[in-house]
This record gives sequence, C-alpha cells and structure tokens, in this order.
Amino acid sequence: MSEDIYEITREPINKLGLEQRLLTGGAGAIVTFDGVVRDNTKGRRVVTLQYEAYAPMAVKEMRRVGEEIHQRWPEVERIGVIHRFGELKISESSVVIVVTSPHRRVAFEACHYAIDRLKQTVPIWKKEIFEDGEEWVEGQRPS
Repeated sequence: MSEDIYEITREPINKLGLEQRLLTGGAGAIVTFDGVVRDNTKGRRVVTLQYEAYAPMAVKEMRRVGEEIHQRWPEVERIGVIHRFGELKISESSVVIVVTSPHRRVAFEACHYAIDRLKQTVPIWKKEIFEDGEEWVEGQRPS
C-alpha cells in the first residue's frame, strides 16, 4: 500500500513518530513491536550488536512482506517497518514494526507475522559482540 512505510536507517528509530505517521481515523488498534538490544545471549554477556544490510533488497523484501500481510489480513490499514543497521548499544531499538487496523486481533496477528517473516526473508545480518568474542547470528555475513 502506498501509505505503508518501509525504511532502513543508521539513525535511532523514532517509534512514536512512526506510529503517528501511520495512524488514521479508521484505526481502532495500533500494535507496535519494538525489538531492542538485550545484554545477554545464551548466558554470554553482550556488549553491542552490529547489523549489516543490503538496503535496496531489504526494503524491497519488507514491501513484499507488507503485501503478504495486506493479502492475508485485508482489514489492515497501514504497516510500518523500520530496521536500523550499524552498531547498536544495549536497550536501543533494532527494529520497529507498526500495524494499524480497525480491530486489535488483526493488528496483533499481522504484527506477529511481520516480525517472523522479516527474520526469515529480509537480508539483514546481525553480529553479537560479547565480552569474550563475537559471532554472526541469524544467517551468515554477506561475502
């Protein structure tokens, strides 16, 4: 949909701003997923995360996921997905997904679907930097 928003950025994500850009008078529900950097993984202390993205393909794939959502849940009004790349510190947002719809159930289901599909298909790679080393997760770093 033309009012949907799909972006990749190096800047901190303005979650409230994204919600405001998507909200319409017809929406009775707005569901937001905010994926933040946590300080541990499997018992190892995380210092920072590093995200790399193939930006043109990532945005194209985000749009495709949005199209899937609109087909599966036609009552969804708008979708917004912003993913950050570069170095992120603990508690910073790495991805924010916003779904608006007339009713809450649809918005929750579509938002859940969006984050799962995003992790499966969008070319964004994550490296966890630990106190004692680092490793790429959720796919391999592009060559």
